[in-house]
Amino acid sequence: MVFKKLLGALGMGGPTVDTVLDPGAVRPGGPLTGQVRLEGGSADFDIEQITLELVARVEAEHDGAETEGVAAFGRFTVAGGFRLAAGEQRSVPFTVALPWETPITELYGQDLGIVLGVRTELVVAGAKDKGDLDPLTVAPLPVQEAVLEALGRLGFGFKAADLEYGHISGTGQQLPFYQEIELTPAAQYAHAMRELEVTFLANPGGMEVVLEADKPGGFFAAGHDVVNRHVVSHDSADQHDWTGVVDAWIRQVAAGHGHGHGHGHGHGHGLGHHEHHHGGHRSGPGMGTAVAAGAAGLAVGVAGGLVAAEVVDEIGDFFEGDDDGDEG
Repeated sequence: MVFKKLLGALGMGGPTVDTVLDPGAVRPGGPLTGQVRLEGGSADFDIEQITLELVARVEAEHDGAETEGVAAFGRFTVAGGFRLAAGEQRSVPFTVALPWETPITELYGQDLGIVLGVRTELVVAGAKDKGDLDPLTVAPLPVQEAVLEALGRLGFGFKAADLEYGHISGTGQQLPFYQEIELTPAAQYAHAMRELEVTFLANPGGMEVVLEADKPGGFFAAGHDVVNRHVVSHDSADQHDWTGVVDAWIRQVAAGHGHGHGHGHGHGHGLGHHEHHHGGHRSGPGMGTAVAAGAAGLAVGVAGGLVAAEVVDEIGDFFEGDDDGDEG
């Protein structure tokens, strides 16, 4: 779906922009391709710059509460320095590389409730306008899918996914936020954890897998988190007994053998002004999504009434409310 808009900064008679992404899901670190289609207005205009910006809906802890806003995580200038004649139609193809830490938005073709977008910005005659916004669909890398499939075979179920603003200490994280995939524990580990959170931090050479178990408390001890971090290579997706590897990781976490540090939360630049406060550390399913595990590992089925069309509608409503507040 595309959103064709008049270049509002120039008023009626200005050029219009319509960005069309090539069909299909993209992958972290891979190419994002498409076309920026321009149509001239009632007069000639000098197109100084066409920029694509990757944006995400994120959550952040601030003063004991959680806020929600927009974070930019990539910016690419794809064209500029030409005159668009009145009524002229021009298509500008582009290919840009996604950041390796780009969050995944779907698993086995099912939406996870993560909201990402590609926003097109034009600079015309000194006026800057965010003229177009398109939802971005990202599928997992093979090694990410291998880890998630192993968790599914072990009996873990998908609960929710969200994006947390901040940095996980002790890792090589590059983006200003990270993705948490929240899982319900397998039966054999239900006594040892209330929830398991998985974070993937990919890079050109491989990927860090951060596991955080929410351990229940006892009569004399409060509940706490145990964190484990593991490094795998991209070419290992077909070279491991992933069920055995991941099970060993889970056994370490279940036994309370953690290493590294917990997730550090930050706030400040990168967030828009479209914020909603809600209490508690666990955010629950994004956009009211509740997804249950299916028979094929973590193949997900929508149980909360969310359909793809609603995701597309919400991405436009959410990001357009932040046009004035996300320049950071």
